[in-house]
Amino acid sequence: MSLRSSFLLALLVLFAANLPADPLTKSLEIDFGRDVASRNLKGLATRSDGRVLPGPVFTDLAGPKLGDILWTIKATGAERLMLKSAQGVSDRVVSYHFLVGTGPEGKVQEVTFKPDDNLYTVREVADVAETNVLSLLPLPNGNLLLGTSPTGVIYLVNGGKNLARIPLPVDSIFDFLPLPDGSVLAATGNPGKIYRLDLAKLAKAGVIEGKAGDEKLLADRGVTVFGEIRDRNVRRLARLADGRVVAGSSPKGNIYSLAATGGAPLILQENHDAEVVDLLPLEDGGFYAAIVNTPGDAIRIGKPIEPKPDPSKDKEIVMPKLDEKPAFTGRSSVVRFPADGFPESVTGKPGIALYRLARHNGWLLLTAGEMGDAFGYDPVARRSLTFAGSSSAQLNDLAPLGDGRFLLIRNNAPGLALLSFAPAPVRELETKRLDLGQPAELGAVRFARLRGVEAKALKLEARTNFGSDELEGWTPWTELKLNDGAFAADGLRGRYVKLRLTMPGNAADFQIDKATLYSLPQNRRPSLVDFRILSPSMGLIPAAEQPPSSTASLNQVLFPGSRENDPAAEKRKILLNSQVVPAPGTQIVFWTVNDLDGDTLAYTFSIRPENSDTWTDLAVNTPDSYAQFETGGLPEGLYLTRLTASEQGPRPAKQRLSYTFETDALLVDRTPPAITATAVARADGKLVVSIEGTDALSLLEGAEFVLNNGTHETVTHPADGILDGKQEKFTAEIPEAKAAGATSVEILLYDQAGNSATVRLPVK
Repeated sequence: MSLRSSFLLALLVLFAANLPADPLTKSLEIDFGRDVASRNLKGLATRSDGRVLPGPVFTDLAGPKLGDILWTIKATGAERLMLKSAQGVSDRVVSYHFLVGTGPEGKVQEVTFKPDDNLYTVREVADVAETNVLSLLPLPNGNLLLGTSPTGVIYLVNGGKNLARIPLPVDSIFDFLPLPDGSVLAATGNPGKIYRLDLAKLAKAGVIEGKAGDEKLLADRGVTVFGEIRDRNVRRLARLADGRVVAGSSPKGNIYSLAATGGAPLILQENHDAEVVDLLPLEDGGFYAAIVNTPGDAIRIGKPIEPKPDPSKDKEIVMPKLDEKPAFTGRSSVVRFPADGFPESVTGKPGIALYRLARHNGWLLLTAGEMGDAFGYDPVARRSLTFAGSSSAQLNDLAPLGDGRFLLIRNNAPGLALLSFAPAPVRELETKRLDLGQPAELGAVRFARLRGVEAKALKLEARTNFGSDELEGWTPWTELKLNDGAFAADGLRGRYVKLRLTMPGNAADFQIDKATLYSLPQNRRPSLVDFRILSPSMGLIPAAEQPPSSTASLNQVLFPGSRENDPAAEKRKILLNSQVVPAPGTQIVFWTVNDLDGDTLAYTFSIRPENSDTWTDLAVNTPDSYAQFETGGLPEGLYLTRLTASEQGPRPAKQRLSYTFETDALLVDRTPPAITATAVARADGKLVVSIEGTDALSLLEGAEFVLNNGTHETVTHPADGILDGKQEKFTAEIPEAKAAGATSVEILLYDQAGNSATVRLPVK
């Protein structure tokens, strides 16, 4: 064996030998990707590998109400201001214009957003008879194309006036897709069809009231079938770089491909109980699909309740409000469809419903519910991201402003929000409630690695709580000071912890790795689980302890705090396998003490006579769970006992606890019982032999009857039926056949202390 191999083996042996001693300090890994909610991010993003990166700022905008449910948002343009300076002429955007489709009143609102002050105004530009405007498409000539639900109608609107109304034989118009030739595709539901819209003919169709006509009538108005699927709804449409059209459906959630001219679809991926909520084409000819699996009848957007009279009050009307939506039980995934390969799932979110996909600097941006989350995906690092989110329940749609900012519509409560990837003046995150497992004193917080930012630029604060309530019982925020490359503060104690990290906004490109929070758990007193005083006159020969193993399992290396075998239990097992042999005058006392913190314990076992105050230590600071001592030098009588368990190193001396348990009384009795009466008689074919006796200190335990013909009987059941006294009578009934030839009987009367008295009687 080489010198290096010998050294490594020695290290392994030393490691394995030291496994039983768990460190008293506990550590908690802080995975920022797992332990930070999106609504608690500001200017920061967290990644699925636990790291912190630069991220966007999410701002809920204040402004007038747009509707009870906001379905879709589309950009229509921007107003720019020309500025002249010595460097030349430049311009900047002073306002952006968007259209928002709403429900349940079937209105389209024009939103003018002013980025300088984050304010917006609202102007109604369309109001249709149908309940919900699900789809919008602003046209280059200023007209607006919109689709409705639950009656599928296509409107062409300009200046608030309905230029055309074409009812289709469907329930819903979910999506519009403009084509290079100037026509538009419309995705419909129930049935799942894709219609091609000839806008020139549509503009001349006029307003058609009532229900839809036949296919010829629709064709005359510029509406023809482009494609049809067997699934109930065509939810989303997208056009790829090669001209193909892809469609996503529900409630199966299939992905279809259609030729640029339409026709029969091809299935690219089959799903079940799902909804394709968005499709995002890529320059290389591939695309991303966002799919939400909704088992059963799970819903994603609350619907308004119709006003109803309150029966408890005359003619009082209960105003409409949104349903309190049950927790979403499905899951979402994003699948990449390459131009010349098989689909690949790139990220998934259990319990989350996605709504829209967008791109920002190579990242995917995913808006979602059910807690107003905003997520991302980094195709280069192949990691999912969590961005700053909203306090609302859903982020239904978004529209880019073109400068790293996005305007979003949100629901529950409805409104607008701004997601900005521009440099933030302050970047901040707050962790969820972290559970230390038990009350503890906080130590340092240490980051594994910082890149692009120095530790002194970070501000880390902590607050603690002994209760699990999210709002009540928390201490004020306490700043942790930087020392020895870690952040710490004195005097912080609690069961639960929250951390708040703040850093300057001038850090442009950085990564902060996972952190580790160290703590010292509350030192809990040991507890006495078992205490036994064995019968006297037995000695213990302890079994030899096994040498430490020269090998260690991977579980012991990776998780030293959760060892496969408890050392205390192993030691107790070895002790219980020890031999017990007769040893007159010897007494064994055995105990089991449990320490929840795994402290090393030493024991002192003491006794004192019942009528004395002086304790005598029979075992002092022993690591063993038993004491063995001689009773020959002790006067007879009852002795009180106690066991003191004291914590030892590596627990610091100031932190060590000691506890004394009052244990069972010990009786020292060397006096045999006194025989008070005997009798030998024959009756009913039996030899009946009895003995009566009394003992001064111990309870009687039984009697043995030995005939001189070799017959041996042991009786432990007294004549009165209950073995519970210091005075008892024991009777042996021996059949004549077994007593034949016997001329005498020897009787042994013994007590529970092992003392005995004998007498021999003649047998007639």
